[in-house]
Amino acid sequence: MTQTPSILVPAGEFWMGSPEGEGHDDERPRHRVRLRAFLLDQHPVTAARFVEFCRAAGRPFPGQPSWSGDDHPVVNVSWEDARACCAWDGGRLPTEAEWERAARAGTETRYPFGDDESRLGEHAWFRDNSGRQTQPVARKAPNPFGLYDMLGNVWEWVADWYGPGYYAASPEQDPRGPGAGSWRVMRGGSWSLFDVLCRPAARNRLAPKLRGLNLGFRCARDAEPRSGGD
Repeated sequence: MTQTPSILVPAGEFWMGSPEGEGHDDERPRHRVRLRAFLLDQHPVTAARFVEFCRAAGRPFPGQPSWSGDDHPVVNVSWEDARACCAWDGGRLPTEAEWERAARAGTETRYPFGDDESRLGEHAWFRDNSGRQTQPVARKAPNPFGLYDMLGNVWEWVADWYGPGYYAASPEQDPRGPGAGSWRVMRGGSWSLFDVLCRPAARNRLAPKLRGLNLGFRCARDAEPRSGGD
């Protein structure tokens, strides 16, 4: 078995989004969010782990690029593929707010290591250092929560529908995104992108049935049972 280790992300409050003058319009308004504790995979789901899922579920394994290996993030997976794999592994996709809380790791700077983008190469695979391909997981420095590859390497599917103006109406406690939409949210940037898109606040979206060679995911789990369908 190649089950991905999980990290406990503690309950707490954080500023979600970007302040005026930073980032893109859909990252604003910056707003306060409170989240329960949850567990998150320490790194993206690997190709080896996704093979195990496909064998157990009787699903075809999606073609991987020639550069990929067992310890690379699985790519070429749709949102539906990602959701099904997480369910098989006893989890779920993280919400967009959970993902950003984990990526920020208790910090309020542009990156979890500060505001100096020149340090991104210590923590992430992106256009300037990736060789234009995915790289094995957990080879760069972890963030303060002990999570690897939250920025760069692959975009990560999250649970939420995308809404460009959702932040203005987002509830403060455990937001879960719009009730419907055309696109699902992706977070974190990837090996193919510049540093400006490899920030905790940066958002992207894609139709849930689409796939890409820079698109993967990681799984979340509740830290404790939720009652009453909450």
